Amino acid sequence: MDFAVAIIQANGYTTCMDERKEEKETGRLEGFSDGVIAVAITLLVLNLQPPALTSDDGLRLWLVHQIPNFLAFVTSFATIGVMWINHHRMFSHIKRVDSTLMALNLLLLLIIVFVPYPTALVAQYLFMPDHRVGALLFNGTYVVLATCFNLLMRYATHENRLLGKDVDQNEIKTMLRQFRYGPLAYLLTFVLTWVNVPVSLALNLLLALYWALPISKRPTYLRVPFASRAPTFASRTGTTDAVEEE
Repeated sequence: MDFAVAIIQANGYTTCMDERKEEKETGRLEGFSDGVIAVAITLLVLNLQPPALTSDDGLRLWLVHQIPNFLAFVTSFATIGVMWINHHRMFSHIKRVDSTLMALNLLLLLIIVFVPYPTALVAQYLFMPDHRVGALLFNGTYVVLATCFNLLMRYATHENRLLGKDVDQNEIKTMLRQFRYGPLAYLLTFVLTWVNVPVSLALNLLLALYWALPISKRPTYLRVPFASRAPTFASRTGTTDAVEEE
C-alpha cells in the first residue's frame, strides 16, 4: 500500500516538474518577444528628428510638413502596440512550446521589426507625386503581419496541442473567429491604396484601434453565440474539447 502511494506521489511530482518546465519555456519565449517588440517600437521614433532652424516661422512650417511623419508614427506605434497586446492575450492560453511555434513566432517578430522601414518610406513620400509605392509597402506589410499572427495562433490552438488544460474554449473560439478577419481587413486597406492613399492609411489606424478593444467589446456577431456558452459535459467533468477551427 505504501509502495503504491509512493508511486502516485512520484508521478504527481514528475507531472508538477514537467508543468513548471513548460511554463518556464513559454515565459522565455514571451519575454524574448516582448524585448523584440520593444526594440521595434523604439525604432519608430528615430524617424522623428528635430530640424536645425533658428526661427519660429520656419519651425511652424516644418512641423506642418512633418504631419505625415507623425501620422505614420502613430499608426505604426498603435499597430505594433496592439500586436503586443494580442500576443500577450494569446500566450496567456499557451502553456507549451515546440520548434514550430518558435519558428512561427520568429516569423511574426521578423515582420514586426521590419515595420519601421515602410513607416519611414510612407512618411517621406506621402506628399510626393508618385507616393503610392511607399503606401503599398506599408499596407502590404500589415497584410503579412496579420497573416503571420493568424498562423501562429491557429497552430497553437489546433486540437489544443499547446493550450493549458483549463483553457476557456469559448474564448479561444471567439479569438479565432475574430482574428481570421484581420488579413482580409488589411487586404482591403492594401487594395484601397490604389484608390486613395490617405484614406487607406486612416483605415489602417482605425483597424489598430479596433483590435485594441477587449474581446468582449467587439461586435457581437464575431463572438461565439450565446447558446454555445452553455456548459458541456466535458467542461463539467474537467476535460477540454479540441478547438474547432472555423
